[in-house]
Parts: sequence; structure tokens; C-alpha cells
Amino acid sequence: MFKKVLEYTGEYRKTTYAAIVSMLVGIVMYVVPFLFIYQIIRPLLMRESMTAGYVLVRIAAIAVCALLYAVFYVRGLSLSHRSAYNTLKNLRISLQGKLEKQPLGAIQEKGVGAIKKMFIDDIETIELLLAHALPEGIANLAIPVLVFAGMFLVDWKLALLALGSLPLGIVAMMAMYRIGMKDMTNYYAAARKMNNTIVEYINGMEVVKVFNRDVESYHRFEGDVKSYRDFTLAWYKACWPWMALYNSILPCVALFLLPIGAYLVIQGYSTLPGLALVLCMSLGVGAPLLRALSFMGTLPQINYKIESLEQMMSAPPLQQSDKPFTGKDHSVEFEAVRFAYQEAEVLHGISLRIAEGSLAALVGESGSGKSTLAKLLVHFYDVSGGAVKIGGQDIRDMSIEALNNEISFVAQEQFLFNISILENIRLGRLEATDDEVMDAAQKAQCGEFLARLENGIHTLAGAAGKQLSGGERQRISLARAILKNAPIVVLDEATAFMDPENEEKMNEAIAEVIKGKTVIVIAHRLHSIMNADQICVLRSGNLAAVGTHTELLENCPEYQRLWRAAEGSAKWKVSAVKGDEN
Repeated sequence: MFKKVLEYTGEYRKTTYAAIVSMLVGIVMYVVPFLFIYQIIRPLLMRESMTAGYVLVRIAAIAVCALLYAVFYVRGLSLSHRSAYNTLKNLRISLQGKLEKQPLGAIQEKGVGAIKKMFIDDIETIELLLAHALPEGIANLAIPVLVFAGMFLVDWKLALLALGSLPLGIVAMMAMYRIGMKDMTNYYAAARKMNNTIVEYINGMEVVKVFNRDVESYHRFEGDVKSYRDFTLAWYKACWPWMALYNSILPCVALFLLPIGAYLVIQGYSTLPGLALVLCMSLGVGAPLLRALSFMGTLPQINYKIESLEQMMSAPPLQQSDKPFTGKDHSVEFEAVRFAYQEAEVLHGISLRIAEGSLAALVGESGSGKSTLAKLLVHFYDVSGGAVKIGGQDIRDMSIEALNNEISFVAQEQFLFNISILENIRLGRLEATDDEVMDAAQKAQCGEFLARLENGIHTLAGAAGKQLSGGERQRISLARAILKNAPIVVLDEATAFMDPENEEKMNEAIAEVIKGKTVIVIAHRLHSIMNADQICVLRSGNLAAVGTHTELLENCPEYQRLWRAAEGSAKWKVSAVKGDEN
């Protein structure tokens, strides 16, 4: 287990070793004073004379040992914490790098609560191992071993009596670990469930309030929190008696030594000075031994957390290479593409080609596979079968960075960071100048709402962009796409949050984005894609038909049905009918 963690210490591994040595010296300084105490007690037992200087020298030595103990132990803790937090930094960076290579969908499936727990709570707990359990545990365990060895040199019979409390304490400790390990998996499962429920409860607060579902939502929240509480308390309740037992027995080295040792002295099997020396040595063993064994309680949890982190990091990454984009053009081709979410296949062998510089629209009912097909193009997932190609090059045969340089993806909901709107737009191309960012914002029709803000484009977007409306966030995402100027553009319901008054401006912004590009549009509003070069109709994960608007109205029953529904919704309006008043 230590080997796994030490892989991440890097250049600070020597610092960890230095911490162990420093603490070891410190604990030696903690034990040595008991030998000086014995040197004071022995003449009294043997009725030998002592001078004041003899006693004062030993007292001074004890004071020096106490000072050295504090210096070396604190120095060891300082070194171990420096190594620990740098190791946590390395571990988080390594985990983040591996997560970036995972399918985005797989990351989302884990849930925000579970990922937060892994990145923060679980990794932070490893600090206990690195800063305390590893250096302190080893140092505190080494001293009792050396002291017990010294006891055997003094009197093997008394040494065996001093060891008598260890088996009883270890039996109690093993019983506690056996109970703890049995429910370890269920304990962490309950914690993950509670974390996910809390995050969902907070994120869904608006929906809960609007639809007056406070009671139902709170009951689930309360139920999961209480379940975690009850499970944890039941787990600790089962462990506490054994924990109290071994904490009482283990440090009590004199449990058998004092009564039976006194009997052996009376019977002449051992000497009184030998008993006094072993007793003094035992006084220096209890605290280090208990401190060393106390860290054993963290080992099952640390094992579980390291395994969880490794499991998350070992999930199959996206298939990619380090090659640049080498396609002959910017046409897009889906070759017999199949894809499954977990076990359920949602795309069934779709073959489709979109010519460079053309506009293709993906239409179909919700769940037909439109957005999934688009996400496969931007490599959110790996296909289960077939291939996705750009200019003849399989997207798996290029790096994610190279693919991202060729595609702008504008989703229904774009995330904004709590930085200025200007810096949010600049994410489209980090090296862009302020003037270029401003120009992209104007082309994306952001000027109107930016003029209303006190600090204009320098206004903070707020947490997740909540300072802005959905339509404003979408226009900022379009500004990013304009600034990026990628040759392929994917628009996933880009006008989903637009009111009729702003839709015309949004369409003007979209016209700027798609000018001269290969464009794939996912739309429910069929009127907006009537002039597309080709319309691809999807139904239940299959490609039902491909053609122009006119061709599909003549030959495709599925598109005819969708068009009639679109025509009907265009005429739909809310009316209030006032009843007769008699």
C-alpha cells in the first residue's frame, strides 16, 4: 500500500524518509529519560549512596532529552506535512490528467457528489497516511521493538511478562477491524448516495419550489441523510467496545509484569534492580505503541480510497493518438456507427456523409439519437462499432486537442465561469486580443445586453453564469465559436432559450458562425432548417431518410409527420375561455 502512495511523492520521497528518521530520533529522546530515572532509583533500591551532583546531572539529562524530543518530533512533522501536501498535489494533478482522457459522458455518470468526494474528501484523507501514519507509525512502532529487545537482554522472564498484554490488545483490535471491514463498502456507498442527493437537491431547488414539491424532495433528502447517519452510528457502535478495550489493554505493559514480576523477585528468580529497570523501560513503551497502533484504524479506509481512486483512473480512456489533423478536407462521415449507453444500444449502424462547406440538419423525436450522434463527432464518447471520420481521418487517429481545433460545439446550455464575460468569450481562443473578443461579441449580438451591465463586457458572469439569462449565455457561447473560427460547427438547439423578439438577432449571430463552414444543426424547429443542404431524419437510433426539405415532404412519412407537428405547434396559442355567468 505504501508503494502505491509513494509513487506520487516524486522528489519529496527523500523528505518523507527524513521525516521518519527525525521522528525516530525524537521518540528515542522520549524513551531515554526513563533510563535516567532508573539510574536514580537503583541506588535507592540497593541502599547505595548518591551525591546531589549525580542526581542533578540525570535531571539535566532528562530536561535535555525532553527538549530534543520536541525539536526532532516537530521537525519530523514539518517535513512529513511538506511531503504530504506536495504528494496530494501530484495525486490530484495525475487524477485530473487521467479524467481529461475519459469519455465526458462517463464522468457525468459518476455524479458531481461522487467526484467531489474523490477529489477532495478521499484524497485529503490520504494526508493522514503521508503526514502521520507513515512517519509517526513507523517511528513509534520501531521504538517498542527496540525496547522489548532491550528487556530480553535484561531479563527474558520479565520481558515475556511485559509482552503479556499485547495478545489481548491485538485480539480486540482485530475484532474491531473485522467488523469495520465487513461494512466498509456499504459505508462509502451510503456516503456517495447522500452527497449526490444533496447536490441534486440544491441544483433542483428552483424546480422544487415552482412545482411545490418541497415535501417530497425534502423527504428524500432527509431520508438519505438519516440513512447515512444511522449506518455510521451503527457501524461505530459495533466498533466502539473493541476500540475501548484495546486502548485500555495495549498501553498497560505492566498488567502482568508488576504482580508476577514482584513474585519472581521474592522467589529469587529475578532481581529487584532488573524488575525496576524493566518497569522503567515499560513506561516508555505504552504511549509510542498505542500511537503506532492507533494509525492502524486508518489503513482499511485508506486502502479502500486508494483502490477507488485507482479504479476511477483506470477506466478505459478515449481512444486517441498524438497525431495532428491530417484529413484531406472538412467533410464529416459516419460509417456504420453503433453506440450503447452502458448495455442499451441507442445508435444502430448509422452511415452518413456531410460534404465540406454544406449544412446538414439532424431531426427526429426526442431520444432518436440526434444529440448522441453529434457528441460522437466531438468525441464525448467512443463508438461501440464503426467509425467517425473528418476528411477521411478517423477521429480516434488524432489527439483530442487536434480534434477540438477543427470543431466548434455550441450546446443548448453552455457553462460560464465566474470570471468576466470578456474572459469567458476568450476561452474560444486564448491568444485573442481584447479587440478580437469585442468584435466576436458584437457579431454574436451580445452588444445589447452588455450595454445594460454596469461594467459591460468586464462584468463577472457569476457562478455557472447565473448572472445572465439562458439566451444571453447562448449568445456568449456563439461569440466563443465565432472567435474560435473552427472549420466545422455543431449547433445543438442553439436557439433553445430564445424568445421570438431575440430569435432574429440570434439567427444573425448563427449566420456569422457558420459562414463558409461545414455545419451540423440539431433542431426541433423544422422551419429553421428548411434550406439545409440535407436533412437527416433519425428514428429510434436508425437513419430513416436523407434529403432536402422538398424531397422528404414527398417521400418520407416520418418527416411528413414531424412537419405536420411543427405546423400545428406554430399555430398553437393559449386562449382563455370565460364561462357563462348565470
